[in-house]
Amino acid sequence: MYLWLKAFHIISVITWFAGIFYLPRLFVYHAACEDEISDERFKIMEHKLYRLIMTPSMLITLVLGIAMLALGWQGLSVQAWVWVKIALVSLLVAYHLHCGHIIRAFAANQQYRSERFFRIYNELPVFVLIPVILLVVLQPS
Repeated sequence: MYLWLKAFHIISVITWFAGIFYLPRLFVYHAACEDEISDERFKIMEHKLYRLIMTPSMLITLVLGIAMLALGWQGLSVQAWVWVKIALVSLLVAYHLHCGHIIRAFAANQQYRSERFFRIYNELPVFVLIPVILLVVLQPS
């Protein structure tokens, strides 16, 4: 049972990260667009990606991750790497929610950040992904 949870957890993490990497790239192009047709197209793309792919993937990732933690809680709760991973995943959830805020700002035509800002913003999840993978694979004590 645990291995099935782990397999589907990994699948949902990959799907979530595909969105986490792609959505801010859409923000880059959206911030640079100058015509109404493109603006509306980006609004639709961002909304659908966030609501139909990213958010369900995040929720599945969290539910499966919590289930795996619950199954092995007695052994995992005393390992520092697990707590660091939980903190890093919390940062990803905050990033995800902030992306939703940006989508709402674009939808209301109240987004004033630059294309350059979004190019940097797009890279931030990498600084969480790398340590999370290293923690899970190496499980340092």
